[in-house]
Amino acid sequence: MLFVEKKLGHDCTWIDLDVDKIKNMEDLSDVYGLDKETIEYALDRNERAHMDYNRETGTVTFIYNVLDLEKDKEYYEAIPMTFIVEKQRLITISNHKNTYVIKRMATYLESHEIISIYKFLFASLEIISNAYYPVIEEMDKSKDEISALLRQKTTKKNLFALSDLETGMVYLTAAAKQNRLLLEHIQGHALYRNLNEVEREQFDDAMIEAHQLVSMTDLISQVLQQLSASYNNILNNNLNDNLTTLTIISVLLAILAVITGFFGMNVPLPFADEPNAWVYILIASLILWAVLAQCLNCEKKLRKKEPEWRLKITCQILLWKQSMI
Repeated sequence: MLFVEKKLGHDCTWIDLDVDKIKNMEDLSDVYGLDKETIEYALDRNERAHMDYNRETGTVTFIYNVLDLEKDKEYYEAIPMTFIVEKQRLITISNHKNTYVIKRMATYLESHEIISIYKFLFASLEIISNAYYPVIEEMDKSKDEISALLRQKTTKKNLFALSDLETGMVYLTAAAKQNRLLLEHIQGHALYRNLNEVEREQFDDAMIEAHQLVSMTDLISQVLQQLSASYNNILNNNLNDNLTTLTIISVLLAILAVITGFFGMNVPLPFADEPNAWVYILIASLILWAVLAQCLNCEKKLRKKEPEWRLKITCQILLWKQSMI
């Protein structure tokens, strides 16, 4: 079917148009009276969440960010979904990525036979917000698992997984904030003053869910950023340790090079006539080498203590933030 039409009561209807099944987009304009700008909104994957009010026709277009459950990439993203409110008709424009929202809206409608357009609209926005929570909880659990693996061994695979989580959470946080701004815009619009008490209650429920979603995504995003920064510091410290070790080796080898170079000069030298001179020189070199190696090793240990304290403090902060979720 190209569309789904259901009765809302009070001679109002809900029509869902599946753009994946509509071959000629001009049908949206000819059959349903949708203007070209609205169709462009519906087809633009990068359209941000906003509200557009047509004073001439009284039509209100809402673009709301919906979670993409298909996860085409290694992380989750949000896609826009279009809601068009006319006098006695609600039109949703969907595709295969947000079909699950349409199914949940239809399920909600089965238990609410008589419902106004705006109550159904705001209930749908609440349904969309609730769809984020299981995914966010899954991402939070994955964060803990990846963090535990990184504590055992820092590998590229785990670092890439942490990076994908951080990228996905950035997208979800931005989508949640845009949705909240849209609802705040509605609250300050003349449209809100024309809503009845039941519709305002449903709007308040949608607003509460939107605020809670922003708080959760923002907090987890901050935790992921701090985790990423912490492991980045750890990798930098490991690199510094490796460079320090190579420096120590080069300094120790330089001692032997200096000594052998000194006794290789074609001038009179101490112990030149001593048959066992090479033994004395070797023993002195080894002693000097051991003393210098011990000094450099002590200095390396002192430098290593500071990052460990920083990591402990960062972990304590992360544990405190997680307890606040």
